[in-house]
Amino acid sequence: MSKSGFYDWRSRPLSNREQSDTALVPKLVECFKQSQNTYGVRRLTDDLNDLGEDVNHKRVARLKQEYDIYPKQHKKFVVTTDSTHDRAVAKNVLDRQFTVNKPNSVWVSDITYIGTATGWVYLATIIDLYSRMIIGWQLANHMRSSLVCEAIDNAQQRRGCLPELFHSDRGSQYVSDEVETKLRTVKISMSRKGNCWDNAVAKSFFGTLKTEHVNHDHYKNIEEARISLFQYIEGFYNRKRRHSHLGNISPLKFEQMTA
Repeated sequence: MSKSGFYDWRSRPLSNREQSDTALVPKLVECFKQSQNTYGVRRLTDDLNDLGEDVNHKRVARLKQEYDIYPKQHKKFVVTTDSTHDRAVAKNVLDRQFTVNKPNSVWVSDITYIGTATGWVYLATIIDLYSRMIIGWQLANHMRSSLVCEAIDNAQQRRGCLPELFHSDRGSQYVSDEVETKLRTVKISMSRKGNCWDNAVAKSFFGTLKTEHVNHDHYKNIEEARISLFQYIEGFYNRKRRHSHLGNISPLKFEQMTA
């Protein structure tokens, strides 16, 4: 290209498409930031459409590539269920029927570990299958049955009731006398031995939590971890994060729309 041709090209005004892209990119970046740097093309497209921008996923994909906007990368998820006990376990009543038609019909629960500078801490969660909302959770530096009991207490206080069916894996906490007493009026379901897919919704949440949040942070102690988890679960996941099972809206919005 000649020198005069280069300066002629530089002096040309932006095309309509370039002007439109220039105005759209800051909104795209802000939507990505609000998702805690986790959203892909489809969810970002929905966010922009909600802001009144008439864009399709192909344009969002192009801009993401041009401006190097990529979500956090997945890391390996480790399952730590302790089922080496001799207590009786319940049948798998849920049988992977993860879609229910009303709140508090089925709650699912699981436990995962989180690293801190002072040692491992353990998170127990309760999820309502209806909306995929985290309705109860508790964090502690142990995996005793009281961890699950406190998570159930939180869920019961939030919902004002217990579920019709409670599903978990067959870990020692869930077959304890304490948990059985707390759920004595509830039908119990447990995953088959060694079959993580029987509790896929609970495990999927932990995968999302670690991929999008925990694996990208470093906690000094359990108090710092608790604050961070509260911000993610209550401030982002329940209220804002788009869930594909719910038609790409948040659990809170789903419950509000179907109330």
